[in-house]
Amino acid sequence: MTELIEKHPGRVKIWFQAVRPFSFTASAVPVLVGAALAFMYEGAVAWILLPLVVICSVLFQAGTNTVSDYYDFCNDVDKDYTHGSSRVIVDGLLKPRHVLIGGLIMFFIACAFGIVFVMFRGLPILILGIVGLIGGIFYTAKPIGYKYIALGDILVFILMGPLMVIGSFFVLTGSCNYQVIISSMPVGFLVSAILFANNLRDIKHDSEANIRTVANILGHKRARYIYYILIIAAYAVVAAMAATGFSLWLLLVFLSAPLALKVLKEAHNSIPDDAETIATLDVETAQLHLAFGVIFTVGIILGVLI
Repeated sequence: MTELIEKHPGRVKIWFQAVRPFSFTASAVPVLVGAALAFMYEGAVAWILLPLVVICSVLFQAGTNTVSDYYDFCNDVDKDYTHGSSRVIVDGLLKPRHVLIGGLIMFFIACAFGIVFVMFRGLPILILGIVGLIGGIFYTAKPIGYKYIALGDILVFILMGPLMVIGSFFVLTGSCNYQVIISSMPVGFLVSAILFANNLRDIKHDSEANIRTVANILGHKRARYIYYILIIAAYAVVAAMAATGFSLWLLLVFLSAPLALKVLKEAHNSIPDDAETIATLDVETAQLHLAFGVIFTVGIILGVLI
């Protein structure tokens, strides 16, 4: 790897740009939460598998990012004046087919590692893995392309919220319970909010490309309320958990409230058809997701230790 970087430093940098590493927190946070919940588990926990779970989750996200870039370019969604992509294709840094092949290779490597999980946990984790693989590839790939038919928000909520938290917990413990399912909800709300922020910003461009998202179906003004709901719901679920027998340490997540208020204010003040007013709202929402997720993880662990 070192030799490759020394020989082709520019090419390596371009591929880092293509996979969008800044977005990996969206796949790492659910694993952290799943691992924290496993810390509560009274039975045997296969901690040796945790690094592999993180690697597979990141590879799935990297694969999704690059395959999405390919199909968004082919479907005239990504252009030189739009936001959201890695820009390696629109700027001519990589050939479209190379980006697609790179994404499929990342999915293949993740699936190869995933065989270890199947060996430990059997059919249930195989099914979860297949669902995740289908969800990652067909986010934009034909014949489904659910991003383009207003299903992206709900399916990202499921795939990168409950599915990843439950999957991580199941790999580590071989079990699942209602606490894991409930704890996955705030993660799902905030990761869906990241995508919704992206779609809110891109209403005009998505409409021009004949892409249907919940945001452009509702229109800018009404779509903002969905964004508000997603952010507020994450905190509401945690408050309800603390009030119904879960650890009060979970309320530490409200330390991230200033970040939440910042993105809510930015969305509220955004101007329809002016993407520049919320050009970085998705990135800022991802930062909120990371802060919330890390504090949530700490709260879960403190609830066990103290």
